[in-house]
Amino acid sequence: MKFKKLEIILIVSALILTFSCVNIFAADITLTFSSISVPGDAHTEAMKVFKDEVENLSAGHISVDLYIAGAIYTQEGELAACREGTLDMAYYGPNWLAEFIPHISMFSAVYTFSGYEHMNKVMNGEIGKKIFEEVAQTIGVRPLGAFYLGTRQLNVVEKVGEVRTPEDMKGVKLRTPGSPAWIALGKALGGNPTPMSFGEVYMGLKTGAIEGQDNPLPTDKNAKFYEVTKYIILTDHVVNAIFPTINEKKWQSLSDIDKLVIKKAIEKARKFCAETNLKAEAELLGFFKEKGLIIIEDPDKAAFAAYAKNSYVTESKDISKDWNMELYEEIQALK
Repeated sequence: MKFKKLEIILIVSALILTFSCVNIFAADITLTFSSISVPGDAHTEAMKVFKDEVENLSAGHISVDLYIAGAIYTQEGELAACREGTLDMAYYGPNWLAEFIPHISMFSAVYTFSGYEHMNKVMNGEIGKKIFEEVAQTIGVRPLGAFYLGTRQLNVVEKVGEVRTPEDMKGVKLRTPGSPAWIALGKALGGNPTPMSFGEVYMGLKTGAIEGQDNPLPTDKNAKFYEVTKYIILTDHVVNAIFPTINEKKWQSLSDIDKLVIKKAIEKARKFCAETNLKAEAELLGFFKEKGLIIIEDPDKAAFAAYAKNSYVTESKDISKDWNMELYEEIQALK
């Protein structure tokens, strides 16, 4: 095993050394990478890690232009632009990809993953590789890995009151993105799904246009949702993965060395994102309590899980009918 690792290191080192020679003959490359994520989010900061590592490893042959906080696109716009090739890179999630490959929605369904390690083993392992190749061939964008966005929790305004079961969410205007799979997730949590772009959520909560939203704790902090809500309910309902994704034609236009450099930079950014979010999640409850939020630490997760299972096979059967249950059971076996 030690010799194998040494061999890999030597090969990579040789390729990187060769890269500087190749640069003399190859045209420089600029990648544009857009995200609606806000400053301070781990996956926003991971974009900077990726940029620095790519530019360092390629000796400037590959450069990356970053656009964050929806500077040039809405979320819907940047995803379309990446497919079209007018944007090189964007973050996709399973529920967006499910618009084109329906069974992928199960990767962000309520309680598919038991925790970070389970998600990482699946999405950055052999199952993930197969899914990413299917996405590349079907949609025209290629996921390069799975970043840990965090574990999603419910977050509601004072008017809603304490939430401990899905019945407590009845009639609650729960913000979701606009795709069918996201709307199904809102129903699975017992809420009244209310589609809204991420950039509108803060004002939506403040004005009462929505009464709740769900996101990982680091996003709740960085987007300042604690200023306009009262309760955080630790449902742990989705272990959220997000995929840094590149236009497939752009990817295929790159040399093998270019691809190797990008993959190495993505892996460094992935580790940074996971470590940052795991650390933040362990520390943030105290922050929210200081800000006056009430943390419901003991919701009935079994009730939420049972409700979600029934919701997916009844009111959202148009979503679940396409799930690959054999693959789902394979995923569960990896817990």
